[in-house]
Amino acid sequence: MIQFITHFNERYGYVEGARLALEGGCRWVQLRMKDASEEKFVAAAEQIGKLCREHEAVFVLDDHAELVERCGADGVHLGKNDMPVDEARRLLGNDRIIGGTANTFEDIERLHRQGADYIGCGPFRFTTTKKNLSPVLGLEGYERIVSDMKAHGIDLPIVAIGGILKSDIADIMQTSVTGIAVSGGILNAESPAEEMKQFISLIKPNRQWKQISNSTILLPRRCISAASSTPRLRWVCAK
Repeated sequence: MIQFITHFNERYGYVEGARLALEGGCRWVQLRMKDASEEKFVAAAEQIGKLCREHEAVFVLDDHAELVERCGADGVHLGKNDMPVDEARRLLGNDRIIGGTANTFEDIERLHRQGADYIGCGPFRFTTTKKNLSPVLGLEGYERIVSDMKAHGIDLPIVAIGGILKSDIADIMQTSVTGIAVSGGILNAESPAEEMKQFISLIKPNRQWKQISNSTILLPRRCISAASSTPRLRWVCAK
């Protein structure tokens, strides 16, 4: 599973970067535009949302739970200083995907209690694409967090994030995280679409998800299980 988080550089803007990631096979895009006006954010969301629908990709907004309905997004990703997950759930209901950012196991416990669908956990290493960076985790940090989650019976999907390169993927996936999120590693490549294809080819779902599909592309979908009337996040293979 791989998520592309929008960014920009001297060659590509937010919308063009998302388009290239989708063309490369990515099927989960998060629109992050820190410090952008609401007008510019919504304009980009409308364009990227359309691209995601054309590619049958999941589309989530960063931070802006209040704009999810307006933009027709599938959900929202909330940082540590954003709206609490349980408050966002009351606003959006049970059929939207809500992710949260974590840097420690204590963060994950809190997000689990609040009803998060998945965790964006990092940073793996230092990255310039995000301000106010939390302490770097590295491989040992992910191993420790995954171990603590298993010990406490928390089975939320974990998405590793933060300066991840192709050469890191095999080692990161060995920690038993569910997938990775990328931004600059794709956008700054000579050919972002081709780079995304290579990233995807290196992702191998860990054992927890092999029962769903042997596909290397897994997507989050909220669905109602037979055991509960509350929609929960599960992972399905992309078409």
